[in-house]
Amino acid sequence: MELSDYLPVLIQVFLALAIGAGVLIVSQLMGQRGPRNRFKDSAYECGLPPEGKRAARFSVKFYLTAMLFILFDIEIVFLIPWVLVYRDFLSQNLPILIPVLFFILLLVAGLVYEMKKGALEWEK
Repeated sequence: MELSDYLPVLIQVFLALAIGAGVLIVSQLMGQRGPRNRFKDSAYECGLPPEGKRAARFSVKFYLTAMLFILFDIEIVFLIPWVLVYRDFLSQNLPILIPVLFFILLLVAGLVYEMKKGALEWEK
């Protein structure tokens, strides 16, 4: 391996560092806390005074249900590619069913645990 083989990687590292430093410098010079900013000590708002009451607060149960939805929705990300290549694995005699069944069993165990803890009961 020669040094010229590493040239694209070095260029990419240099560009990443230059862009990161550039963004930090421009943010410092032109941002809200910049040296010539007359709104330096004011809160960042859109410029209009707030009207009416604050936004309604959501229950913690709402966020817990949303996180559980995301958690169990991620399983689809793993199962769809498996379904698409299942025939290829069978044609090559690769044992793919047992690991996937273990994955699904683990998800079902997590769901049963959440149900026993009462995380899916909205009114508690």
